[in-house]
Amino acid sequence: MSHDPLSDVLRSVRLRGAVFYYVSCSDDWVAEAPAARDIAGAVMPGAEHVLAYHLMAKGDGWAATDGVSPVRLSAGDIVMFPHGDAHVMSRAPGMRASADNADWVFATRDEPKPIAVAYHGGVLHPGAPVPVEEASNIVVCGFVGCDLRPFNPLIAALPRLMHLAASGVGHWVRDVLHQAVTESQERRPGSEAVLERASEMVFVDAARRYLEQLPDDASGWLAGLRDRHVGKALGAIHAAPARDWTLEELGREAGLSRSALHERFVRFVGQPPMQYLTQWRMQLAANQLRSSHAGVAAIALEVGYESEAAFTRAFKRATGLPPATWRRAQATPPPRAV
Repeated sequence: MSHDPLSDVLRSVRLRGAVFYYVSCSDDWVAEAPAARDIAGAVMPGAEHVLAYHLMAKGDGWAATDGVSPVRLSAGDIVMFPHGDAHVMSRAPGMRASADNADWVFATRDEPKPIAVAYHGGVLHPGAPVPVEEASNIVVCGFVGCDLRPFNPLIAALPRLMHLAASGVGHWVRDVLHQAVTESQERRPGSEAVLERASEMVFVDAARRYLEQLPDDASGWLAGLRDRHVGKALGAIHAAPARDWTLEELGREAGLSRSALHERFVRFVGQPPMQYLTQWRMQLAANQLRSSHAGVAAIALEVGYESEAAFTRAFKRATGLPPATWRRAQATPPPRAV
């Protein structure tokens, strides 16, 4: 196991990228996107959670979602909506439009990506881009899917809107996105896979940069990773999740007493260390159940349970289903949205 909990979580939640839309705009444009869950069946079938992001490839504009102050976007900026909220992209702040009819998203689900979309004179035109030289704005839109259950501490630790200014976004991220779009427009072999990987890379880079920019008084799982003591405890749990940990042993790893670690861990992470350990074990077990043919008893032992019965009880508390039932449910593909 890695001593890098962020990488552990990113691997365990089946992070995967999805399709792109290449949006060109002119005049006083405004686009109102529905909640990601409402179009997930088209852009990422089977994903438990979907988030959207946008790269302002040309021009400037604004991004907003209810309850969050609008942010100004310049060329090269990326905005991300980690919780999948409905949102507005517009030429000027405060603009609103009727929510776009999502039927076109489902109707074009199987078309090669990226799909060209134009907003011209306030009217949506799927499949008919404004010429690049005439467009006031060009926005590259992507999606990322991941699991929330049994345990994904990362999504809850991210804000509803993340603005990554061009000055803070690695040049390689923008270059990868532009290259992915170019390859896809040229219909080169493997371009779909390039698009998918590019979306994943954008999300990982965004999470890392958000972690680096957290204020000193921040709380949450990511802030816990950065804390001197809580970070050591999290690293120890992720390095050896099957170990028969006690709070006292974790305290020694973190350089704190039992009570001090408990208090500090709860303040940052929102739950006690031993509860976190249990939930992380359930996430690891879920991955094993989904991706391997190992028996339940073997998986229980691998994540730290000598008793299959104790593991089954813990897993059912976390997911609502016994391990074998949960495995069968994962093997059944979800119905395709129409």
